[in-house]
Amino acid sequence: MRIRQAEPSEIEALARLWHDGWQDAHAAILPPALARHRTLASFAERLADGLPRVRTIGALGQPLGFAMIKGDEMYQLYVGAAARGSGVAAMLLADAEARQARAGVSRAWLACAIGNERAARFYTRQGWTLAGNMINRLDTPAGIFDLEVWRYEKTLARA
Repeated sequence: MRIRQAEPSEIEALARLWHDGWQDAHAAILPPALARHRTLASFAERLADGLPRVRTIGALGQPLGFAMIKGDEMYQLYVGAAARGSGVAAMLLADAEARQARAGVSRAWLACAIGNERAARFYTRQGWTLAGNMINRLDTPAGIFDLEVWRYEKTLARA
């Protein structure tokens, strides 16, 4: 499997993967006031806006997962249920870390929903360290939504 730049034609498939993954991992542990803004259309819009920073794995139009970076933040990492446990998430995360290191990022961070134990275990296995809690300021159609999250950090090797 090869990691590659996501294509505009894949926004719908990537948005579905993100939406389904978000529902699976977050719907039960995050406030309903946030969940109502996390629609399929909102994920598609965010993907379109960030597409140059999105890398995916899988056949064209059939993504198994994706990673999106935003400066020093590992912004989004989602893998479809069928690909979990296959190594896809670790590959995408390593690729994102390498992209950040090449861009000069020495210490990357990511936000993990408090209570998302599966993701927390994964990040720890990948060498990320829980730095503490923080308030993540999330954009929604209704404005900024402040959400307390776990902040993970990792020192990146120079590329």
